[in-house]
Amino acid sequence: MKLWEILLLAVALSMDAFAVSICKGLAMKKVTAKAACTVGLWFGGFQLLMPLLGYFLANQFAAAIEAFDHWIAFGLLAIIGINMVREALSKESEEISADLSVKTMFLMAVATSIDAMAAGISLSAAGLPVSGGASNIFVAVGLIGCTTFLLSALGVKAGNTFGAKYEKKAELAGGIVLVLLGVKILLEHLGVL
Repeated sequence: MKLWEILLLAVALSMDAFAVSICKGLAMKKVTAKAACTVGLWFGGFQLLMPLLGYFLANQFAAAIEAFDHWIAFGLLAIIGINMVREALSKESEEISADLSVKTMFLMAVATSIDAMAAGISLSAAGLPVSGGASNIFVAVGLIGCTTFLLSALGVKAGNTFGAKYEKKAELAGGIVLVLLGVKILLEHLGVL
């Protein structure tokens, strides 16, 4: 995977956290830098940890899945992306409070990063190396974590300033990007690209 593809993946994966951050900002009367950074650290930290966990779990089974790993990468990214698109297009709206307690933030961070674990499995299936070059798993998860931190912190401020206007659009764009990345991985392994 090229660095620009990893950056695109990082932005797409951060859209769930960004959407929740917008809601957090909406619920806050006044946003402080501390509150924005708290949200960013929780979401960014889990978005860094979960794909790393998924990557190393997948590597344990690499030999067993090598023949069809590109289908796994495609399937997982497509499922995550389609689910994000479905959520973005649904009329339902989740009620989120301004609570930044450890329990609340832990649960939200886990909920918004489950797809990042599946993406980590996809990164392993796509053949991303552990070391060497500018594109390895540690660069990828660092980029995913930092991107999510920044977008989440900005999302809190944006939600407080602009309201929920961009929440669904961000989630829709992230879902479409994930599906397209999955298709690209599949087509590369099938020799079409």
